[in-house]
Amino acid sequence: MNGVLLVDKPAGLSSAEVVRQIKRRLRRARVGHLGTLDPFATGLLPILIAEATKLAPFLQQGAKEYAGMIVLGVETDTLDPEGMVTRSAPLPADLAPRLEAARREFIGRILQRPPLFSAIKRGGVPLYRLARRGIAMDAPAPRPVEIEELQLTLEEPARIHFRMVCSGGTYVRSLARDLGERLGTVAHLGQLRRLRSGAFRIEEAKPLAEVVELLDSGTTPALIGLTQALGAMAETTLSRSEAARLRTGDARPLAGRVPAGTVRFKITCGGELVAVAESDAAGIMRLLRVFHPSAVAPPGRSS
Repeated sequence: MNGVLLVDKPAGLSSAEVVRQIKRRLRRARVGHLGTLDPFATGLLPILIAEATKLAPFLQQGAKEYAGMIVLGVETDTLDPEGMVTRSAPLPADLAPRLEAARREFIGRILQRPPLFSAIKRGGVPLYRLARRGIAMDAPAPRPVEIEELQLTLEEPARIHFRMVCSGGTYVRSLARDLGERLGTVAHLGQLRRLRSGAFRIEEAKPLAEVVELLDSGTTPALIGLTQALGAMAETTLSRSEAARLRTGDARPLAGRVPAGTVRFKITCGGELVAVAESDAAGIMRLLRVFHPSAVAPPGRSS
């Protein structure tokens, strides 16, 4: 098995635990995940298997789409339903008319303060570990993120249902906190479901229980091949002899074959992914990742 496996993660499991459950059944294969989902969250979790683990740097920056619910009037230390309540505040009487004005403030490129309970490291230690130990820390510095779309619907007095498309690195928990502040109260993220990660969509994912059942029965779940996983990335093709040379680190077969004006591109041979490379403004090429010839998944989805 080599490729990307799309899993619909259930609530109650960490992303790392999903990886462990799959890795146990694949024995020696390398397994990783793309984009962490908190334990309370559900939805799309791309699992990278074997050679596909090398694709992570090229896939993790794609846009993300989420749906969920924000709870108004209560804030928790983790900004989600698993934390301890730290503050409560009444709701403003004019909440409904404030909502659209607040929504517009979050559209586009904004600065966002990451939560203290996050995987951002300080001194090599993730902040969430320091926070759980009760160690006092300064808040992480604000970071630029981009929210392309944001739909907010007030369906109950203290519940906002939302749907959003945002850049990688956006903290939805921080959005909930900041929206509460803009509305004149406090808030936390009550529910979260990831619907899309880059080109991968929840409609293509299988529930974790189904994936585990297939693996236990010796059946290969649906995989996305390495070449297809890179989507519309520019492509150049080589012959088998040229591909063999490239895999030894000899980049000469690429001379004159780089797509004009392209910074990053995939290199294939017979539909199989050979490498990912980049070219600078002077046309100097550098191999970023090389893929083993016997560990390349066939293009397309298989089952």
